[in-house]
Amino acid sequence: MAEAIIAGAVKNYEIELIGRDNKRIHELKSLYPNIKTTALLDSPVDIEGKNLLLCIKPNALEGVSIFLSGTANGVISILAGTPIQKIKDTIKANYFVRAMPNLAAFYQKSMTTLYGDNEFKDEAINICESFGKTLWLDSEKEIDIATAIAGCGPAFLALVAEALADGGVKEGLKRDDALKLVQGLFEGMGDLLESKAPALIKDEVMSPGGTTAAGYSALEEGATRDSFIKAVSKAYERAKS
Repeated sequence: MAEAIIAGAVKNYEIELIGRDNKRIHELKSLYPNIKTTALLDSPVDIEGKNLLLCIKPNALEGVSIFLSGTANGVISILAGTPIQKIKDTIKANYFVRAMPNLAAFYQKSMTTLYGDNEFKDEAINICESFGKTLWLDSEKEIDIATAIAGCGPAFLALVAEALADGGVKEGLKRDDALKLVQGLFEGMGDLLESKAPALIKDEVMSPGGTTAAGYSALEEGATRDSFIKAVSKAYERAKS
């Protein structure tokens, strides 16, 4: 996720990458020569007045924070299930925001949700819009729900894409052709969803007694809708913990 953010933000921001894995730091430096890199070694790293994006595993928060000195301007944390208060207790900064981007940041297409200090809202949104769209939420609880949709969603949609392609192959399409059809389908869906509600799209495609109605009936028999709702619920419960 850190690399995905760098790929989008490097075009608009001066980036300093701070990390513990020297091999990975060198790999990213070779991919993005314009970034500055700093290894977390024995001496503290100065974050005074900087904006800090935390792109680490939640269980690494305390281990990383001991190497940071000074007071950051703002902290944007993408740590799932980690409350703002815990970050405040661990890292010194003027403002704190939680964010949940997704891997589409690689292509400046992330749907990133945010919540935190209103004084830092505009700046946090500007940073995150360098790698996609943003949505500011009204509560920290909503960030955990959004994690289950926007954060986990690419994996859920990848399952849909794979299943559709497999269905085409089962009926006789070549694998490459099936994948190209699915890629084109997903590319167009973004524009459709911006202009129409999902139910309207379904109704416009599904004619009485037609092919879509037959396929939709099979999806309902398999409880597909219920399975996705449960997937979001399970992911939300996991995000909270």
